[in-house]
Parts: sequence; structure tokens; C-alpha cells
Amino acid sequence: MIASLPMYDWPEVQAAHDRLWAGLRDRLRAGRLPAPDALSRDGRAFEWTAPDLLLSQTCGFPYRTALHGKVTLVGTPDYGLDGAPPGYYHSVLVVRADRAGEWRDFIGGTLAINSYDSQSGWAAAQNHAAEAGRRFDRILVTGAHIGSAAAVADGRADIAAIDAMTWRLVEQYRPAVADRLRICTRTGPTPGLPLITACADQADLLHTAFAGAVADLAPDDRKTLRLRGIVRIPAEAYLAVPTPAET
Repeated sequence: MIASLPMYDWPEVQAAHDRLWAGLRDRLRAGRLPAPDALSRDGRAFEWTAPDLLLSQTCGFPYRTALHGKVTLVGTPDYGLDGAPPGYYHSVLVVRADRAGEWRDFIGGTLAINSYDSQSGWAAAQNHAAEAGRRFDRILVTGAHIGSAAAVADGRADIAAIDAMTWRLVEQYRPAVADRLRICTRTGPTPGLPLITACADQADLLHTAFAGAVADLAPDDRKTLRLRGIVRIPAEAYLAVPTPAET
């Protein structure tokens, strides 16, 4: 079976994720649900439609555009982000620290995005611009949020949308990048990165086990992962988020 927590699994926090999984795994096994010994960190970590997917974390964009109806929501981790309801998140729009101007001043420049199937990196930026009757037309695809942040810091792009939890990681673990950037605005909150499973009849057990595993984490691990718990956000809230066109 596949178990993965790939969305914020930076090398610096993998040990804490491993301890979270160990507690979750043991709770699942106590509930008579087989669970793998360790998290997948290979290509299978993102096999979200695999029939043997026990648990993974995806993004709201692929959930609403490709996964809804094929997987079951387990719940949404709550990272305690300021200005967002429990389980919700937002993006920070960042520009170089030495460049003046409001975020609207950068719409005509190059937007660095991690991918076109990212809620926080692509959809959040375009939906934010749409509220002002504008659109980002010049795009640089970097493959990762840290790549987008670095592209702005290095002058290869003018602006990027970084999800607020990832921005915390950038500030803590990549200060050489973060120190060259400034936040010029924040997007509105949308449902956070959901936990999903192929085991529809085990979703409640998975939810309860995840909540218990978070509660049992050592304070240092909970602080490292920034986890407050898990909440239930209905599928309709994910499906209601607008999906911008690529071009």
C-alpha cells in the first residue's frame, strides 16, 4: 500500500514526518487496517489514483480538476496559518525586496509558478489578479515553490505566489532566498491541501488516527511540522474554487 505526505516533506522535516507516520501507522494497525512501515518518497508518492493508496496529501487544484470522484477525502491538516480559518491556507505574492511597488505593478512582468496544476502557485495568483480585472500573461514554470522564490530573488521572474506554509519553510530553511524577497500582498484563503485515500470505507478511521497521531507528537515535532490537527472541509468547498485557464 502507498502512504505519503509529499507536499511539505522538505529534507529538514522528514524525520518529524516519519515520527508522525509511525504514530499513525500504529493506530491504523491497532484498528486492523494494514499500513506500510514507512512513507513512500519515490515516484509512487504522487500516485494519487492508485488502487492501493492508503493515504496521501494532494493539492486542491488536482483534487477538483482530476481526483474528485476517484478518491475519498480524509480531512485537511490544519497548519494554524494567520488570517485563514482552520484547514485553509493562502498564498503570499513575493517580489524582490529591492523593488518598490504594489503587487498590481508587477502583473505585466513574469510570474514564476511551480506548475499549472498548483492552487497556491498558479490558480491563487490568477484568481487574485482576476479580482482586479487583470491577468498574468508572462509565465515561468520552475517546478517547485522554492524554485519560484529563487527565480524572483535571482531576477529571472518578477513575482511569484508561494503557499503560506511553504513560505514558512523558505523563511526558516532557505533564508538566503527569503531575505531577498518581500511580501507585497496575500491572496484570499482557500481550502488547504487535503488528505485523500482510495480506501473509501476507511476514511473515518484514517481521520481519527491522523488526529490522534498529531495529538501524540512530541512538542518539538508538532512545532517543526506546524500541525494543529485535522479538520473536515466538504468537497463542495474545494470544487467551488475557480480554475483559471492556462492561456
